Amino acid sequence: MDPRTTFETAPDLAGALGGVGYLAEEALTTVAWLALRLGRPLLMEGEPGTGKTALAEALAEAMDLPLIRLQCYEGIDSSQALYDWDFPRQILHVRALEAASGGGPREVREVEEDLFDERFLLARPVLRALRESPAVLLVDEVDRADDEFEAFLLEVLSTWQVTIPELGPVSAATPPVVVLTSNRTRELHDALKRRCLYHWLEHPGIERELEIVRTRAPEVSADLAEQVVRAVHGIREDRELLKPPGVAETLDWARALHELGTRTLDTATAASTLGVAVKYREDAERVKKALDGMLTP
Repeated sequence: MDPRTTFETAPDLAGALGGVGYLAEEALTTVAWLALRLGRPLLMEGEPGTGKTALAEALAEAMDLPLIRLQCYEGIDSSQALYDWDFPRQILHVRALEAASGGGPREVREVEEDLFDERFLLARPVLRALRESPAVLLVDEVDRADDEFEAFLLEVLSTWQVTIPELGPVSAATPPVVVLTSNRTRELHDALKRRCLYHWLEHPGIERELEIVRTRAPEVSADLAEQVVRAVHGIREDRELLKPPGVAETLDWARALHELGTRTLDTATAASTLGVAVKYREDAERVKKALDGMLTP
């Protein structure tokens, strides 16, 4: 069964995501549902911490599919996404062949066939997604990779096939569900964007984020959860911050304060625990100066 037909409507998808703890806005669930139905990759851009990676994880859980993650980074190339050969095992195998033959000569072709056998193949995320699908393939932080790698991805997403010279072509019987994320450290090429459905993910509004905290951290009291969410939103209003806290930091902060037995988030408590939510010294200094105005009396 094609997993892309799992949900009849976008609200069905929203309900399934909510069932695994991911509370998405209507616009996001709509575009995600369309990506599934149309068999198109979903490209999400936005600030770090807005829930891009978490959506792929939630989709995999809601659809009961394995999640295969390709973490992009500067300098990544196609071999690191596709496959490699297990050279140490190949060398040991050659030595074993030599020992078994008593040191006698072997045909070069025969040795090559032995060496480039399936058992020595190390499948990387893209190859795994093609071979093991149905699966969810998460291509995380694709903006960190270079133009050449982006072109490679575009080819794979267009054909759902790669060729291993020693073994031949590998095609996906069922195309994987593909989610690409970008923090927009650079602009992606139009060709890749045209292949995908696109969504810009904002930080959630106060009510939505409060609902997320209540769902994901039910042990935190309603009053404390609201204080933390409003404080985080106040912090995010400072456009000069290097990295505003994301939803994950909101949850961490709420849980940390709960562990401390905090009932009311005052200036002193917020300042002493700020490192849970704010991860840059310069940001922490700016936030500490503005805490009095951020906290609800």
